[in-house]
Amino acid sequence: MPANPVIHFEIPVHDMRRAIGFYEHVFELALESADVDGNEMAFFPFSEGAAGASGALAKGESYVPGKAGPRIYFSVEDVAATLQRALAAGGCHHYPVTDVPGYGRVAEF
Repeated sequence: MPANPVIHFEIPVHDMRRAIGFYEHVFELALESADVDGNEMAFFPFSEGAAGASGALAKGESYVPGKAGPRIYFSVEDVAATLQRALAAGGCHHYPVTDVPGYGRVAEF
């Protein structure tokens, strides 16, 4: 198994337009919309050969949004500033900005 086995993630959403607006605002990036096998998708930027996994927002019959789903951690320049953008865009704060020895700073929204 590779050292970093996660290659792709999908975040289930109910309202694709709202979700795209939220993630584009929070992470200051543009998502690319597509239809994949009858599912609405919005892909996060991805550069082949660069570190990190590809990922998308997903809306379709098999995608069920909920708090019990996976936790996905994004790499950002400034955790506190990103958290503030998430809150300003209507996100909820679940875990404060915290130093994690050996990993850096994290927060959850």
